Amino acid sequence: MRRLFSHQNAGVSPQKAAPNDGGEVWHGGCKTIGATTATPTTRERENIMEKNHTRKYLQIQGFNLDDDALAEIGPWMRWPYVFCASILTVGVVLASPWIIWSLAAIAISTVFLPSHPFNYVYNYGVRRLTGTCRLPPGTVQGKFSCGVGGVWLIATGAAFFTGAMTVGYMLGGVMAAMATLVATTHICIPSIVYGLLFDRKQSQPA
Repeated sequence: MRRLFSHQNAGVSPQKAAPNDGGEVWHGGCKTIGATTATPTTRERENIMEKNHTRKYLQIQGFNLDDDALAEIGPWMRWPYVFCASILTVGVVLASPWIIWSLAAIAISTVFLPSHPFNYVYNYGVRRLTGTCRLPPGTVQGKFSCGVGGVWLIATGAAFFTGAMTVGYMLGGVMAAMATLVATTHICIPSIVYGLLFDRKQSQPA
């Protein structure tokens, strides 16, 4: 079951988002973009296609952003994954179980917190400087992904700690690659797995 959130400004009507599973649309107080009636240029059509791809990948993660929110915070939705991928890469290169276990603790805490810990840095700090709206709360898909990632990171740190360097590099390399993928493209493999495991079961007739 997906958790999608809505936090709209009074008097602001969000733009339409692509349909998903019927969840509410996130606006988050983002600035409203004026509608255009002119025939889109080739570049504008490419931007629309890119935006639709981004929306699809974010919906797989459980997020349903309207057009205003997607334009304003779409790139910032990568924020926690950029940090995770960077920290993990350092931990793997240094073969440091302590760095990796610290990241594992952050990932597991996401399962119990309303949002990813790194998102609080953005919501209560960075966005005050950028003038952008806040990021939406976490989703079930995101918690599943972080839970899986946390267990994976614990195993990776244990491999380095016990001297199983090859195993550590393999586990860490795979996790770093997946974190980099979602940080650069919004494609989250654990969220895709979640959809295959649980959404399909929910859609089956009783």
